Amino acid sequence: MEKPRQGFWGLWNTSFGFFGIQIGFALQNANVSRIFQSMGTAEKDLAFLWIAAPLTGLLVQPIIGHYSDRTWSRFGRRRPYFLAGAVLATLALIGMPNAGGLLAAAMLLWLLDASLNISMEPFRAFVGDMLPSRQRTAGYAFQTAFIGAGAVLGSLAPQLLTDVFHVANVAPAGEVPASVRYGFYIGAAALFVAVLWTVLTTREYSPQQIAAFAEQDAGQAVHSEAVPSTRIGAAPLWIAAGAVIVAAVGWLGLDKPVYLLGGGLVAFGLAQIVSAALVRGGKAQNALSQILADLAAMPATMKRLALVQFFTWSALFIMWIYTTPIVAERVFHTRDATSAAFNEGANWVGVLFAVYSGVATLWAFALPPLARAIGRRNTHILGLLCGATGFASFLVITDAWVLLASMALVGIAWASILTMPYAILSAALPAEKLGIYMGLFNIFIVLPQLIVSSVMGAVVSRFFPQDVVWTMAIAAGVMGLAALAMLRVARDA
Repeated sequence: MEKPRQGFWGLWNTSFGFFGIQIGFALQNANVSRIFQSMGTAEKDLAFLWIAAPLTGLLVQPIIGHYSDRTWSRFGRRRPYFLAGAVLATLALIGMPNAGGLLAAAMLLWLLDASLNISMEPFRAFVGDMLPSRQRTAGYAFQTAFIGAGAVLGSLAPQLLTDVFHVANVAPAGEVPASVRYGFYIGAAALFVAVLWTVLTTREYSPQQIAAFAEQDAGQAVHSEAVPSTRIGAAPLWIAAGAVIVAAVGWLGLDKPVYLLGGGLVAFGLAQIVSAALVRGGKAQNALSQILADLAAMPATMKRLALVQFFTWSALFIMWIYTTPIVAERVFHTRDATSAAFNEGANWVGVLFAVYSGVATLWAFALPPLARAIGRRNTHILGLLCGATGFASFLVITDAWVLLASMALVGIAWASILTMPYAILSAALPAEKLGIYMGLFNIFIVLPQLIVSSVMGAVVSRFFPQDVVWTMAIAAGVMGLAALAMLRVARDA
């Protein structure tokens, strides 16, 4: 018994919700720094305010993955999470440009990112649920195309509203321009409708059908049950390392966001101790113990890809945080967040992000034949090297139009980042564990973002406070490391 091969509309319906989710992410990525700066945030403090996004993903995605694997109702397995996240994200998008202050804006960013993650995480597993192994590269490529298209619309929204509909693009100090506010409202509506489309046009396979398909799928990994441990393992070392980092903040005068790194390590160690105690008390089926057991039992391919993801997303997060101040300063020659030139530059960042997303949409369709020709691993290495080149070019390019070429290279990387790791990973995971392992895999997306958010402010302040373009040099180097790490993945993966 094999999963039916999906036609064009089957692939469309399975992934169309991601179109709306990515509109939300694109509005967030292209405009959150702008919103914070409009409320008076200094460049050196941007990374700290962005902490809400990765921290939320770090907590939410494994939990959602764990429970979506175990959910079954008349509404399906993954679809209830799609819809719940979409409702919350819609409300957050409407509220964020009307926050009225930094604290409210940071809290709404937290809600927005959590809600988007609630919808997004099960979508990754959904492709694995619905498609046979041989069709998954095409399935994830189709998803990438929708991600790119949604990102184009989300990134361009303020620019289009200004240029086509003459919506105001500047606002008094402490307020968000109308072009951004209306862009968020339109994005909220688009997100909800797109996710609702997938919810209403797809029918999920039952747990019994999934199990039957997995038995006949030669390309699918065999299930191996992860057993929660009664041992605390390296918990004392994690706690000690976290305590040293917390103490070092005071000793070395580090920025306070570094406290989060230390606190996170301490929390991870304590979680292992609590889990061991629960298991010894006969409560091994709790979510915490199961998630930690699955983390410890990660397949080898997943571990190798995790390192690739760690470097990749460190570079991407640097780009999302610092592109607006870099372009405003080097291309539009201003650091005044209330000036017309700064807002023109911020709109151009939306164009740049739309270009890399648009290129990703087109390049996604080239990925399946390219992967068949040179292999999935080598296809991804090529994409990562293109991204590193695009980041490095920011050091020498100061012309707004020429930067479009830089972002085209980033777009090639973006298409591969959203497709190839998941196509490789899905075959290495047991079918009944796709949700939890996709959620755990995303730890290695959000963990580097948390680290970047914690330390980049200090790096900028100490080493290049007057020229943040050097953050792109760091991004290029880290993306190059991701390409090198990809060599550890099997050639025929």
